[in-house]
Amino acid sequence: MTVSRDKLIESAKKLDRQLGNESTFLTKVNEIIIDHSDTNKVADLYKSIYLFQKENKISKTSQTLKELSDNFACYLGYSYLFEILGKELGKRNNSSLDELMKELNQLVGLQKVKEEVSRLVIYQKVQSKRKESGLKVPKRTLHMAFMGNPGTGKTTVARIVGRMYYQLGLLSKGHFTEVSRTDLIAGYQGQTALKVKSVIEKAKGGVLFIDEAYSITENDNTDSYGRECLTELTKALEDSRDDLIVIVAGYTDPMNHFFESNPGLKSRFNYFINFENYSSTELLDILETLARKDDYQIEDKLKEILLNYFNDKLESNLTNFSNGRFVRNLYEDLIMNQAVRIDKSESVSSKDLTLLIKDDFSLEENCSAYIEI
Repeated sequence: MTVSRDKLIESAKKLDRQLGNESTFLTKVNEIIIDHSDTNKVADLYKSIYLFQKENKISKTSQTLKELSDNFACYLGYSYLFEILGKELGKRNNSSLDELMKELNQLVGLQKVKEEVSRLVIYQKVQSKRKESGLKVPKRTLHMAFMGNPGTGKTTVARIVGRMYYQLGLLSKGHFTEVSRTDLIAGYQGQTALKVKSVIEKAKGGVLFIDEAYSITENDNTDSYGRECLTELTKALEDSRDDLIVIVAGYTDPMNHFFESNPGLKSRFNYFINFENYSSTELLDILETLARKDDYQIEDKLKEILLNYFNDKLESNLTNFSNGRFVRNLYEDLIMNQAVRIDKSESVSSKDLTLLIKDDFSLEENCSAYIEI
């Protein structure tokens, strides 16, 4: 025990010297030596070592980090360490994962999306258990493609997935960075690569969400900047995959073309999730949810009218139908019309202030509006 303790202390000292004055690995090690029953501190130290190892794979500290990790496990005993990690990290993550799954399941519709995300989370949880048991873990990229019409919840789901993967320990920070073509492409030759690298660096440790990703290569015959961006992005997808999830999103057909625009691009993505249009009933559910949050109620007659209206919209097979955004715009028109109607009334009750009625819906206003991206 004394030999393993001395080795642990020495490797912590060595790492602190390499990392500089602000490094506190020796302090953390000494605290655990005094009381290694503090499972929270044991789990935190192990996670700190793990995150430093991910960030310093090629640096001179990588070997020292490995020594510290091995000596730490040797001092505590591998079985005891894995037992602590399983209980402590599992206790933190499972609670948070349950909350995030609840948040996902509370979204209207998206049943197939929810099932697919649930499968991904289960897979990663099982792989974590395999790793704790000393088994090999298949190396898979976590990058994803979300395809479907606008307003179907792609950005919302991407944020939730990022937080889930952070709780699973797959991301070191768990932050969310959303960009579009303008954030990735510069106006001068050679500057685009630098711009992409800067975005990647800021996004490391979290999720990089590229909305309308196909716009990068929309003019692929003439747009050298787009090609430069895609080349750099494809490289980053491979080089940074250990601590970065890139989620690209957009319309299905343009996204398929996007994946064909660069050899090897599609192979960098393991998960392709289709977001279908909402049904008429789901569109009405979204509208009712928006109304409830703002203390409004929708009368039954208006619900019936809106349900028929949504059915007509969906049957017209609008390729640019904007789903949730369509409903939000409609909702804003309803409450505006209600305000104008109430302003003309001589007597207004509390119920009048909350109720949206059929007179607040103007078919003329909504015949051609909301067909948008």
